[in-house]
Amino acid sequence: MTRLPGRTRVLILLVAVLLLGAVGTGAVLYAADRSARRDQAQPGGPVVTTGPVSLGRPSDGRQLVFRNLAWGPHRDELATVPADHPDGPRTASGVQCLRFYAAAGTGVCLQAERGTLQDSYRAVLLDDHLRELRSFPAAGIPTRSRVSPSGHLAAWTVFVSGDSYAGTDFSTRTSIVDVRDGNLRDNLETFDVIKDGRPYQAHDVNIWGVTFADDDLFYATLATGGQTYLVRGDLAARRLTTLHQNVECPSLSPDGTRIAYKRRVPGLPEDAPWRLYVLDLATMTETATAEQRSIDDQAVWSDASTLLYALPGDFGADLWTVPADGTGQSRRVLEAAVAPAYPG
Repeated sequence: MTRLPGRTRVLILLVAVLLLGAVGTGAVLYAADRSARRDQAQPGGPVVTTGPVSLGRPSDGRQLVFRNLAWGPHRDELATVPADHPDGPRTASGVQCLRFYAAAGTGVCLQAERGTLQDSYRAVLLDDHLRELRSFPAAGIPTRSRVSPSGHLAAWTVFVSGDSYAGTDFSTRTSIVDVRDGNLRDNLETFDVIKDGRPYQAHDVNIWGVTFADDDLFYATLATGGQTYLVRGDLAARRLTTLHQNVECPSLSPDGTRIAYKRRVPGLPEDAPWRLYVLDLATMTETATAEQRSIDDQAVWSDASTLLYALPGDFGADLWTVPADGTGQSRRVLEAAVAPAYPG
């Protein structure tokens, strides 16, 4: 092998260092430019101003509260718009959440606390003026949250390993707390499980996505043995009972008769395997909605016949709506938004 002269080797090394420096500088400048653009108002985006945000029942009509994803100084803050004019100006609260839900004047806000080496997370209970009532450490990355219709209970799910429901290599932790006294059920996996009418135990039981019927009865997803199930939860008895297979991220209808959920459909890509369905709890009849894209969200019932959910968008996510009975078609109602709730 021919050995290069010393001056040539030095020159090559110098050129390599300069190239690496240019690449590094370019990456830093790109990141700085992206960060600066995130702090500027989104071109052509929604008008966002600061103001009071309430989780109570406003005198001027029903409100939609959500995590604002529009680029600008109020990105990631809870914001509100009139429910019947979701494309109107947004009022930002100054309170930042990764996931959020509210009902009857109570909110649950899952937050990140930035650390030097790694982030930590907490679940914060909010009153109707978004003031902190209590907070609890969260074991991982926030993914789902709900509040009972009375506002007395709050639930949240976090990833404790993995960061996606698409595969099988993940684990979650789901907790329920009584807002009134802070009584925390830290891990629903400690509840008794009745599967197919018999007591069931397995090391791979995994639970996520609580939706409340009242202050004792709730529904959730239970995964075990490579399958997912809709379970009915009894808080007082600390018991979970399987009801139906292939149900994830359930959402109970206002009248308590139906469950909206994401269902894995054979033949779809592994990273986008779900379709949005509705289950009749009396007959266990499944109805596919008109939404044909993969939904990785816990849908919200905006009324007795309409579902609201997030899909990926240009600035993180947009909110879409579709009839729950399988008719009609989906339509976008709010861009740059996620984690919606109708709190009043």
